[in-house]
Amino acid sequence: MSENMLSIKDKRTGKQYEVPIENGTISAMQLRAIKVDEDDFGIMSYDPGFKNTASTKSTVTYLNGEKGILQYRGYPIEEIAENASFLETAYLILFKKLPNQSELDDFVYQITHHTMLHENTKKFMEGFRYDAHPMGMLVSTLAALSTFYPDAKNINDPESRKLQMFRLLGKTPTIAAYGYRHLMGLPYVYPDNELSFTGNFLSMMFKMTESNYKVHPVLEKALDVLFILHADHEQNCSTTAMRVVGSSNADPFVAAASAASALYGPLHGGANEMVLRMLREIGSVSNIPNHIKRVKAGELRLMGFGHRVYKNYDPRARIIKNIAEQVFDVTGRNPLLDIAVELERIALEDEFFINKKLYPNVDFYSGIIYEAMKLPVDMFPVLFAIGRMAGWLAQWEEGLVDKEQAISRPRQVYLGEKKRAFVPIAQRS
Repeated sequence: MSENMLSIKDKRTGKQYEVPIENGTISAMQLRAIKVDEDDFGIMSYDPGFKNTASTKSTVTYLNGEKGILQYRGYPIEEIAENASFLETAYLILFKKLPNQSELDDFVYQITHHTMLHENTKKFMEGFRYDAHPMGMLVSTLAALSTFYPDAKNINDPESRKLQMFRLLGKTPTIAAYGYRHLMGLPYVYPDNELSFTGNFLSMMFKMTESNYKVHPVLEKALDVLFILHADHEQNCSTTAMRVVGSSNADPFVAAASAASALYGPLHGGANEMVLRMLREIGSVSNIPNHIKRVKAGELRLMGFGHRVYKNYDPRARIIKNIAEQVFDVTGRNPLLDIAVELERIALEDEFFINKKLYPNVDFYSGIIYEAMKLPVDMFPVLFAIGRMAGWLAQWEEGLVDKEQAISRPRQVYLGEKKRAFVPIAQRS
């Protein structure tokens, strides 16, 4: 008998079952064979929040939280962030390999020439209230694009899928920038094909009356790296939403809208805002010891520390910390950075946090950088979505072509009432 087997003995019946182990997992359907009698449904696993359930096999992102490792298609995130552009990274995530120069040039051209929005889309966005949240505008507009591109429903055509990927990668920054300009009461700025992906986004955000917007290379590089760091992160909440909706054969625009909706939640895309609030509440370096004391007492949470997956230093946090210093050389030093650095130093030396494996995550420094670049808090999850779109699309397509996948339909443990007799309304007390 193979050693890659799990022996399960059901003490209710005395029967023993041998379940194959593959890639460190067992098939949940194998548990269905464990029954008391033929009328029994069989055993199910109960896993709220999917803390220990693998719903798919993937080749996109490798994440080892215990060792603090993050890789895209096998390449360490540290090497990608240092050497690649965001669009080069997006190509890698979507097409499973680093592009040569010709492939990258063509990819950049395709994305650049899909940045324009239909004028009716622009009018659609103008219909939002003056103070509409940019993330709500992004979610709604992504879904609305489904009506502009009915060919996106041809999800089984590889060339059609590729075209929709170009459209979504190109148009998402434009929607994001329009959402910002709408919030600020400023006229929309059309895309500039002469600029880079990130430079064009900054132009659409901040261009005023100048004929040509001058992008600061340090800020452009910083934002480009932040897009890279957010490009994919395994089966997180928003990626799972993308895959679940995609499993119904919905087109990628509405699937992306569902993913963005998941990202809109403060427990997912709003974590860096919570870090900023915490740093402002601390106020100064001298107040850190009291804050730490209250965290230990269970009165407060240490925002930006700890992660569902990482039980080590989030590798993205190390990269962002270095970027923060470069950004502040340009924008001027934000006093919140001094609080963050000292808070991190104390927490990393304190046995309380070490024992709980609470290390800084990607959200700890990203919000400070965004604020230094004059980006309002409401834009933080939108910026997250621009980078994550590449990962969403790769994961969406991977789910579509995976023959083992079916429409997502988890089971439940029913604990409600059993069969009851209906009582006419006149007879109810």
